Amino acid sequence: MRIEQQQHARIFVIDDEASNLKLIDRMLRGQGYQNLILIDDSREVLVQYQVARPDLILLDINMPHLDGYEVLSQLRALDDPLLPPVVVLTAQHTKDYLLRALASGARDFISKPFDRNELLMRVRNLLDAHLAHRLVYDQKSILQSLVQEQTEELYHTRLQVVQRLGMAAEYRDEETGNHILRMSHTCALLAKQIGWDPVQCDLILNASPMHDIGKIAIPDAILLKPGRFEPDEWAIMKSHATVGARLLEGDDSDLMCMARDIALTHHEKWDGSGYPSGLAGDAIPMSGRIAALSDVFDALTSVRPYKKAWSVEAAVDLIEENAGKHFDPALVEVFMRELPTIIEIRNRYAE
Repeated sequence: MRIEQQQHARIFVIDDEASNLKLIDRMLRGQGYQNLILIDDSREVLVQYQVARPDLILLDINMPHLDGYEVLSQLRALDDPLLPPVVVLTAQHTKDYLLRALASGARDFISKPFDRNELLMRVRNLLDAHLAHRLVYDQKSILQSLVQEQTEELYHTRLQVVQRLGMAAEYRDEETGNHILRMSHTCALLAKQIGWDPVQCDLILNASPMHDIGKIAIPDAILLKPGRFEPDEWAIMKSHATVGARLLEGDDSDLMCMARDIALTHHEKWDGSGYPSGLAGDAIPMSGRIAALSDVFDALTSVRPYKKAWSVEAAVDLIEENAGKHFDPALVEVFMRELPTIIEIRNRYAE
């Protein structure tokens, strides 16, 4: 198998002397090497390299246009992680020439005139080493690809679990879980418009569905009550924020940390009158402020067992009235600017 691999290896032979090219070609083909690329103009090396990477390069030093050192410099500039070994062919025997070639990236050198056995041995040994290196590199790439696929699969599985957890809470007080789709996409839109990067926007898209996960712990008699809450009932209802945060703690991933922040703070208000901690202004995490605004708008414009849907106009009026009270006023400005897109999101994920 190794001999077959070597014989199919792609070998560049670069020399401006046609007689040298013919000699090396004859020597190598006599040993079964089949994929030989003979280059008599050093300016063509990079062109040929980009067509297909070689496994070995035999390179003359003294050539017109580009000498061997310049070719080595071009090859080194490619930053190819699998740069093939280069054997310098030279009639120069002084140490300076050889050291310069080795310092420029050559792996070995062969003196002209060629000794047939020496040439064949060096070609064989260097191809052996390079093909083994390529095998390891390919295996590493395959393993990295498999790890990446498994990581992405786990990530998407986690997101599916996250979304279904959010829907489990929402199913208890509305007919479908579309609320979390509308709310989460609105969160991502607002985050993008205030300058969050794509990674952070993706995080809030996937973390915000868990904002009301704590409702799982709220009794139906309270959660679905059509009238006003009694003080003790309201205390229980408000506990869903801290219950949700407790359910989501213990995982230090960015996704779960943001989900916890949102669950805990999406009922805080800009003026400090919210719950559970009475946070105000910038003390409320931006993710919680975004979720609060997105959640309230969609909740107001959605039918619930205990209320009719508000019109978009009425909901927008309330949001504007509560800028600087319930909501971050700067965020309300962004919301108003993006209202047409938010309405598109609402229609796209309609009940």
